[in-house]
Amino acid sequence: MQMDERGGTQVVYPFLRYADAPAAIDWLVTAFGFEKHAVHADEAGGIAHAQLTLGTGMVFVSSVRGDARERPPGDLDFDGGISIYVEDADGHFERAQAAGAEIISVPVDQPYGARDYACRDPEGNLWSFGNYHP
Repeated sequence: MQMDERGGTQVVYPFLRYADAPAAIDWLVTAFGFEKHAVHADEAGGIAHAQLTLGTGMVFVSSVRGDARERPPGDLDFDGGISIYVEDADGHFERAQAAGAEIISVPVDQPYGARDYACRDPEGNLWSFGNYHP
């Protein structure tokens, strides 16, 4: 981690918004092994803010808020995703597949030394899991 000018650390926390955030959180826990660190409901029965951990990593999750700038993933023209280090790509793949992840690519050895696979969650977000440690 890099120290900022105030002497603190800089950390990246990806965030995702889901049309059905409560269901997405449950699915991410089951399929990918995330743990619920904090989940804060909003007044409409959705999620105002959630923190899900996987090892030392964390992602934020919330409900889509109806703002035109915050549309569900299927409505966006975005070609990106989240890449997460896991020690056992094959074992993680089996878990995700059993939970119904849409498999984009099965575990494969990459020319840069990693073994990884890719899938989409139920709302279309792209996830990559592998043993690549930059």
